[in-house]
Amino acid sequence: MLSSKPLQVLTAALAALALAGAAQAASLQSCAIPKDVTPAAPEIPPPDQVHTDVPTAAYLLALFWSPESCRAGIPESDKAIQCDANRFGFTVHGLWPNGPDRVHPRYCRPSPSISAATVKANLCMTPSPWLLQHEWQAHGTCQWDTPEAYFKKARQVRDGLNVPDLKPGPNGTMTAGEVRAAFLKRNRGMTADGLNVRVNKDNRLTEVWVCMDLNFKLAACRGGNGTPDRVTIRVTPKG
Repeated sequence: MLSSKPLQVLTAALAALALAGAAQAASLQSCAIPKDVTPAAPEIPPPDQVHTDVPTAAYLLALFWSPESCRAGIPESDKAIQCDANRFGFTVHGLWPNGPDRVHPRYCRPSPSISAATVKANLCMTPSPWLLQHEWQAHGTCQWDTPEAYFKKARQVRDGLNVPDLKPGPNGTMTAGEVRAAFLKRNRGMTADGLNVRVNKDNRLTEVWVCMDLNFKLAACRGGNGTPDRVTIRVTPKG
């Protein structure tokens, strides 16, 4: 007769994994958002950025390092929601269909403002009404029928990742390799060549791009990997 102990160990392990997954999902659902939200106005895209006939060859999920967005006051951030009311780590910049070369599908059709309900439903993932509108118009319209379908897919992709919180050393730096290692440690099947570490002109971490194939499976980045592993970069602490 088999001992029940291995079964008990397996059951406990599965329960721990379920709790971890639930906690990760809950972290995307719970944040402080205002009671009333005003959607952003529709964008008027620059004519040279409209690419309606470029085929999709891959996807990437762009993740903002929110502490740097807030420190720098970049236009995409919403100070009240993203920086004052919450302390985010990585937030979703956008889910992007990428073309086979350097030109990507963009602004495939005009769109009115996203509804206030849809904005509120996604502020814990992308805490900026303006950025939600921009991402839907610039990227979502090239692949999805509605903003709700686009953000649902972005959330599904984000929920499938175990995104780390970065903890720079006392001098506020990490190597780009350490940033990649933080992702690799938590995501089975992810490889270093599937991560593009982005920095600004001051060598500060701004984003990490997670690259995927046409089936939304982790894949090598087609456009390079950004900052090399050996390079020391400045990482704004989460606070």
